[in-house]
Amino acid sequence: MAEPLRVGIAGYGVVGSRRRQVIDQHPDLVAVGVCDRRLDGEGVFADGVRHYQTYQRLLEAEALDVLFVCLTNDIAAEVTIAGLDKGLHVFCEKPPGRDVADIARVIACERTHPGLKLKYGFNHRYHDSVRDALALVQSGELGRVLNLRGVYGKSTIIDFRSPDHWRTNRAVAGGGILLDQGIHMVDLIRLFGGEFDEVHAFISNDFWHHDVEDNAYALMRSKAGVVAMLHSTATQWRHRFNLEITLSKGMIVLSGILSGSKSYGAETLTVAWADPHDGGDPKEQTTRYNQDPSWSDEVAEFVEAVRSGKPIVNGSSDEALKTMEMVYRIYCADPAWRRQWNLSDQALAEV
Repeated sequence: MAEPLRVGIAGYGVVGSRRRQVIDQHPDLVAVGVCDRRLDGEGVFADGVRHYQTYQRLLEAEALDVLFVCLTNDIAAEVTIAGLDKGLHVFCEKPPGRDVADIARVIACERTHPGLKLKYGFNHRYHDSVRDALALVQSGELGRVLNLRGVYGKSTIIDFRSPDHWRTNRAVAGGGILLDQGIHMVDLIRLFGGEFDEVHAFISNDFWHHDVEDNAYALMRSKAGVVAMLHSTATQWRHRFNLEITLSKGMIVLSGILSGSKSYGAETLTVAWADPHDGGDPKEQTTRYNQDPSWSDEVAEFVEAVRSGKPIVNGSSDEALKTMEMVYRIYCADPAWRRQWNLSDQALAEV
């Protein structure tokens, strides 16, 4: 049996702590060090894991095999690159950075380390409802995808109304509700609908008046004629996750998503089979999911890639780049938002 992979966690807040729980449950991983600027200096937790205040000290002091990056958007790319340059396999949370340029820098570094694995945490792909829906679409039973409608929203950009929280600071976050939460829906729309080359959008921060958007409305069309509508919102007073996929022979509806807050309702998958004689009331079947294996399955897939040398499938840097490009295209498709951000023609050309 190979020795467990020694893991360091850069960023030990809510997400980093949750990743630690999954790491502790995996027989092939052992957490040896964490860092967070809010920790009280350097020392050792009761369970023997050492803690530091900076990622530099973590990388310097610990002999690691794997680095989990759970930091703010402004330094996610920087720390991912530092991990790769240190010879570590890296798992980084979404988004991969503040903009396309950040992930492009990471990919340039990744190419110089072909033996290392890099994975991004697009966790929603690992929910059972999403995996079952994808299997059904790929089976061809319901025909080809015609259009998609996605809504992902919550009641605020952050959990408390603080004008100086990093998520509302564009220089740190890079974007608001679309980049922070809506990126999951963008990723799923790409997963089910393919790539979209025509994009129209309205971006707004008219309600919360933060430095970042609180609503993003997008209408997209692919070269194959698939049309997708997206609403990413921080003014959805009852938290909501809903993705409708209309196909030539039926329909799939993903509703609710199991989360730590339990505020998005029951996670269900509804399938409808179209029939010319159903009068608009087709046969339907709804499955409800009561377990969330996404966090553990996502990490397990990463470990398997590290151990076997197989390529990363979900959450690869290529997938992360394409999803970030789609997010950026949505931002750029609103002329007023483009002017507000001072986006250059060169920056637009890069995506």
